[in-house]
Amino acid sequence: MIEVEVKARAKKDTQEKIKALGAKPLKVENHHDLYFNSPLRDFKVSDEALRIRIKEEGARLTYKGPKLDQETKSRLEWTVKIDDPVQMEQILLVLGFELSAEVCKRRTKYSFGDIVIALDEVEGLGSFLEVEAVGDIGWEIQRTKVLCVLAGLGLGGSIRSSYLELLEEKKRSHGTDAQID
Repeated sequence: MIEVEVKARAKKDTQEKIKALGAKPLKVENHHDLYFNSPLRDFKVSDEALRIRIKEEGARLTYKGPKLDQETKSRLEWTVKIDDPVQMEQILLVLGFELSAEVCKRRTKYSFGDIVIALDEVEGLGSFLEVEAVGDIGWEIQRTKVLCVLAGLGLGGSIRSSYLELLEEKKRSHGTDAQID
């Protein structure tokens, strides 16, 4: 499937603007994401991602392909449920994958038609808004929708960097090798 996504820095009034759109609250989740790099190619260079996401309802392994355009974070994405994230991590490590970073966030999700709006509090980064939709065939239509929702919330341009990339950038700018979590 193709996940169509845009991200922007949230403002103090973003939650009120989401509600004013008529978006319906869905749930609040805590995410603990473990990102891995491949022994075959550098995912930073190939613009791919492999992640184990652990949240209250269980864990999932997700592969994300390279971004499809220059304005959004739209990309091919495959996700499978996993029963044991610790064992999955061990399997990946034995196969030569390296744990490259951890990202923790609290996500408040809203439904707006066929679009999901997520207000994220990311440890070490602050508040962000993500607008997401799914669009396999004709994903460009969903792309237009998510960009319109973002514009309607008055948050400015889309940030194409992932939270992982933003945390790595922050780490580099502060000149530290401390683990990101």
